[in-house]
Amino acid sequence: MGRGTDIIGRARRATAAALLAGTAWLTPALPAIAQGAPATLIADDIRFDQGSAAITARGGVEVFFEGARLRASSITYSQVGDRITVEGPLTLIDPSGDAVIVADFADLSADLRDGVLQSARLVLDRQLQIAATQIDRVDGRYSQAYQAVASSCEVCFDNPTPLWEIRARRIIHDEVEQQLYFEGAQFRVMGVPVIWLPQMRLPDPTLERATGFLAPSIRATDTTGTQIRVPYFIMLGDHADLTLTPWIGLGDSQTIELRYRQAFRRGEIEATGSLTWDDLTDDDIRGHVFADGTFDIGRNIDLSFQFESVTDDGYLTTYSLPDTDLLESNIRIGRTERDTFFDVGISNLTSLREGDDNETLPTRVADGRFVHRFEPGALGGIAELRFDALGYFRPRATPGDAANGRPEATDAARISAILDWRRAEVLGNGLLLTFEAALAGDLHTARQDAEPTLNDTEARLTPYGAIELRYPLQRSDANGVRHILEPAIQVAWSETQGDPVAVEDSEIVEFDEANLFALDRFPGSDRREQGARAAVGVGYTRIDPLGWSAGVTAGIVLRADDLAQFTPGSGLDGETSDWLLATHLALGDSLRVINRALFDQQLDFTSNELVLNWRNDVANVASTYTWLEADTAEGRDDDLGEWAFDAGYRFDSDWIAGVNWRYDFAEAEPTRAGLRLGYENECVDVELAVSRRYTTSTTLDPATEFGLTVALNGFGATREGRSQARGCR
Repeated sequence: MGRGTDIIGRARRATAAALLAGTAWLTPALPAIAQGAPATLIADDIRFDQGSAAITARGGVEVFFEGARLRASSITYSQVGDRITVEGPLTLIDPSGDAVIVADFADLSADLRDGVLQSARLVLDRQLQIAATQIDRVDGRYSQAYQAVASSCEVCFDNPTPLWEIRARRIIHDEVEQQLYFEGAQFRVMGVPVIWLPQMRLPDPTLERATGFLAPSIRATDTTGTQIRVPYFIMLGDHADLTLTPWIGLGDSQTIELRYRQAFRRGEIEATGSLTWDDLTDDDIRGHVFADGTFDIGRNIDLSFQFESVTDDGYLTTYSLPDTDLLESNIRIGRTERDTFFDVGISNLTSLREGDDNETLPTRVADGRFVHRFEPGALGGIAELRFDALGYFRPRATPGDAANGRPEATDAARISAILDWRRAEVLGNGLLLTFEAALAGDLHTARQDAEPTLNDTEARLTPYGAIELRYPLQRSDANGVRHILEPAIQVAWSETQGDPVAVEDSEIVEFDEANLFALDRFPGSDRREQGARAAVGVGYTRIDPLGWSAGVTAGIVLRADDLAQFTPGSGLDGETSDWLLATHLALGDSLRVINRALFDQQLDFTSNELVLNWRNDVANVASTYTWLEADTAEGRDDDLGEWAFDAGYRFDSDWIAGVNWRYDFAEAEPTRAGLRLGYENECVDVELAVSRRYTTSTTLDPATEFGLTVALNGFGATREGRSQARGCR
């Protein structure tokens, strides 16, 4: 039996089914094509014209073929030419679902791969719309739109002119390459032509990576002038890319930024940098290079590296590049398992802070750590064995401060071993009794070429012991409110056998609720806390079923003798430490307020820190206030007080605004201030930013910066993270 006879037979079966059921399911009803793959037709009514060998389907018509879907009010299939004539309104959806064509009339091949659609509109990824008098489908790959208009802006009856649009004599969409080709293009803003281009190529919304230009931005400062930043993205295969961003300006400053990324099977690397030619310094070329990478080299072992370098101290701040006051280049290798951890690395540090001399700082550092946690069978509880190693090198000798336990040293190294054991028992009355003991051994060596008498190796041994008693109490009232109260006391003792050593990483000590009951409050091993002492504290938390909670923690440390271990700025000096008072308030996920204060018995504050974060659907606020008492031993000759504030507000679905500033109370002047205004909708993202830096140094002058970024949505981007699309009312 021939192909035509087979079609007739299937059509007759479909007609019979339609008469019986009112809705016909025909599988397959259209010819078997593409190596025998069947098409499926669904309709309310199917009729067969034996004279013309045509099938006509009406009412809720749908055709499925190899993932493609066609919906229409009427379809006529003709055996002559193997064509489908479609009466609209019709919708043609490609197999991926990313491309949808809506038209009034279509003449298509039976496999839906070729044909002509009139008064048509092509929608890509539910973002970009292309309206045309006619769209031709070619080989199931190309859609050619004639006399076309492209835009991702919503066009409504009462607002028919989109914010922006591209009009073209012809637009070709390549579904395989995910590209859009424009011929005779004209870019319009609010209906006004602004740019004419004979040829143009842009990625369609489904393409994540493609060589081409990215959204430009404008940057203007009173220091470097005005530049337009034009990023150009270059694909280097499926796993690497390069972005070149020239700063095009008319002034004496010329800059180019670079970013290189590459992904490997077991890791990735990224490098950013810049080169600048200006007359702000004596250097002919200024620039920076930042690079980092991580690799999984097997057996749960990770290898990472970081490289940071800049030509001069003020370059990053001047050009609003990643601003940091400490550069670190390192290479590290580590492994993390359930009960074991190790990490080793070498680093080179460079300070960009005003007044720091890198020749006298310990800039070259090697360090390592090994930790193993286990359960001792006879003693019970949890034990931890830790080894720490640290070595550092100064390019040039520096004077020490013997009064503060800092002998002169150029180079130093140490190895520490700590065995810690902790066991907790719950007594019959609900008391929680905890025993803790530790033994720390340190081997320190120091070398100074200028003063050989200071070259020495010192061994120290520090035993620790502590008993801690807690009484957790909880009560729930009739309204479901929970009250948690936990008083605690710890008695501890430790004593170091050995002489003082050079102090580097224990100069600054922070006293807070996290180390109120710690065996040792020094952050490093070049100092060990000594003497008999007691820590007393109480914590209270109220948890409301309405979704908010509040709490307070208070504590103090009492010592048998004042061994002058801590500085006044730490709040731990003397026989009696400052009072620690920490409070917090939380309201669901919208509000967080934390305050931490240290003050003495006369209510004189040593430090205070306030953190506030608040957010709802239209606004957000983040603010911190920090005040620290002057302490020359910690490098603060004057009191330090700073307030940082950052807030944003969304006026409606499109407009957003934000403000930020930093204020120095010690100098009684702001250090930074900024204002940003943005407009976001389904078709465009615009941001205008103004910032002012007030700080002055030997390498920087106060500066004001303006920035403008405009991004057209719908080309090579997703809707993730963007504002909600507008809808016609």
